[in-house]
Amino acid sequence: MKTYPIPKAMTVRVGFAIMFLRRTERKKNGKTHTYWSVVENKRLDGGRVVQRHVLYLGEINSSQAASWRKAIEVFDEDTGRAQTLSLFAEDRCEAVAGDASIIQLRLSQMRLHRPRQWGACWLAGQLWQELQLDQFWAERLPPSRKKTRWDQILQVLATYRLIAPGSEWRLHRQWFGDSAMADLLGADFGLVEEHKLYACHDLLLAHKDALFSHLVGRWRDLFNADFDVLLYDLTSTYFDVNAADLPEDGKRRHGYSRDKRPDCPQVVIALVVTPDGLPLAYEVLPGNTADSRTLRMFLSKIEQQYGKARRVWVMDRGVPTEAVLAEMRGSDPPVQYLVGTPKGRLNRLEKHLVDRPWQDAREGVKVKLLAEDGELYVFAQSHDRVTKERAMRQRQLKWLWKRLRQIAVMELTRE
Repeated sequence: MKTYPIPKAMTVRVGFAIMFLRRTERKKNGKTHTYWSVVENKRLDGGRVVQRHVLYLGEINSSQAASWRKAIEVFDEDTGRAQTLSLFAEDRCEAVAGDASIIQLRLSQMRLHRPRQWGACWLAGQLWQELQLDQFWAERLPPSRKKTRWDQILQVLATYRLIAPGSEWRLHRQWFGDSAMADLLGADFGLVEEHKLYACHDLLLAHKDALFSHLVGRWRDLFNADFDVLLYDLTSTYFDVNAADLPEDGKRRHGYSRDKRPDCPQVVIALVVTPDGLPLAYEVLPGNTADSRTLRMFLSKIEQQYGKARRVWVMDRGVPTEAVLAEMRGSDPPVQYLVGTPKGRLNRLEKHLVDRPWQDAREGVKVKLLAEDGELYVFAQSHDRVTKERAMRQRQLKWLWKRLRQIAVMELTRE
């Protein structure tokens, strides 16, 4: 490496970064597949070198790999011409590290620019401390034998989810370098090695109940939150994999797909939150779990973890069964609920609601109340909802007219 004169008043710390092609081989169905990635070496504070994935290329042939090795071009100001530099293969990195002809620097014209997101990361760190999560996780996630700070890795993951939600792959490859998390935590790029990001999630499951109990206490102190009204709902997420390759005892199953992907296996995610969006419990269930089979489990879970109390559960009409609702009414103390009325029952109630007077619940919302069979039925009419549904029907009608005009000018054969 060439040396250059440096002004006495300036201190410069020089590291290195070499990009190369990494080859990964995987066997699938008895055949070996070769995948390629563009990888960059990064030196950590302790002298150790880790690799950051810059670009995933997938499966490429030998000629494409050769062209990628010629993909870097720099401009030489002395000659006034562009020079193509090789993107070296993994086994040639050490030989190239000492080659002074790779990059030439003109220090007199160098400027250092590294914009990073600092304010949002700092604010997330303050919230982390106010919730006392630093103390909570420091006790439960001590450093490993290799000095891996799992509590700091988890803080990076949580901050990333709060500020710019995305995949762990994007966090490793881009977001961490664009943020000030390394400076705020006094750490380096070693926090976001991709295998550590994925492994950290597995360490959290054993502390799930303790975490929710801790958070509920902090929410009461910080935000004066109450937990009298609970909202319960379910969603699903699917996997683009071959169902034949999945283990039989896993949770990834075929079921009713909210994502309109019945061809893919999925898991069901059930969540209980407060009206302010503060979560109290969640579960990941097999993908073929029916909504109506989940509520009884969560009623018991909330009661065991937070004790008996007068609570109001808000749910979609497909979640509870009549048997579960009867259990909720008969419990001590009774568990109240607000749930949509089944469509089949609406026809029977319609004649009783016609003569009922409207009452103003708030501006733009009117309700009719009907007490029957030990329950209170609330028929609501919202001006905003009426406007929304009219707009939806108008968009559908415009599409239908457009399609009819297209069909009208088509030359259709008999077949």
